[in-house]
Amino acid sequence: MAHNELEASLLDASCMKQYDQRYFDRWYRRSNIGVGHRDFVERKVKLAVSAAEYVLGRKIKTVLDVGCGEAPWRAILKRMRPGVKYEGFDSSDYAVERYGKRRNIRKGTLADLAFMGLEGPYDLVVCADVLHYVKSSEVRQGLVTLARVLDGVAFIEAFTSADDIHGDHKDFQMRSPAVYKRLFEEAGLLPLGLHLYTKADRAEELVVLEKPGA
Repeated sequence: MAHNELEASLLDASCMKQYDQRYFDRWYRRSNIGVGHRDFVERKVKLAVSAAEYVLGRKIKTVLDVGCGEAPWRAILKRMRPGVKYEGFDSSDYAVERYGKRRNIRKGTLADLAFMGLEGPYDLVVCADVLHYVKSSEVRQGLVTLARVLDGVAFIEAFTSADDIHGDHKDFQMRSPAVYKRLFEEAGLLPLGLHLYTKADRAEELVVLEKPGA
């Protein structure tokens, strides 16, 4: 490798996004944006659990959390449903090394899921604050896998080019609402609103006004 190529490679590596402790401190503990504030996370958890149990007609028993970070959802879920089985996946070496054993977090990306031997099905699938930071090919592959292992409801956050985004803009993927709608539809996921989705084949169990666009 030529000297200038080596320098460029080292520069690229130094600029790569690092999901280390500093990152989580910056965006989830010290940020005034609020994405990591416990009351905000708890509202999302309660919303997702209620929706899943509404669709399933029973309490949730299993949860898959993809891109879970330090797994802030886990403690709230365990308090709400003490017997729930929680499985987390994240690409962060820091999060897995520090919390992996205690919080059942395994190393893996959205694209890795297809090869992780997921048992499923899962009553609740979570993918919060992830899609808009990964490439479209990974989103497509990951959504197909999530739909395959989903039984109840998925909470899948996606922010688009039409949204006024505050916070971490590094590696943000500018996709239109139409692109996301197509990706979810291709995966067989039916939108319910408020970042909630269920499998399209569950549509028969919903009355007309429970469905989007009714």
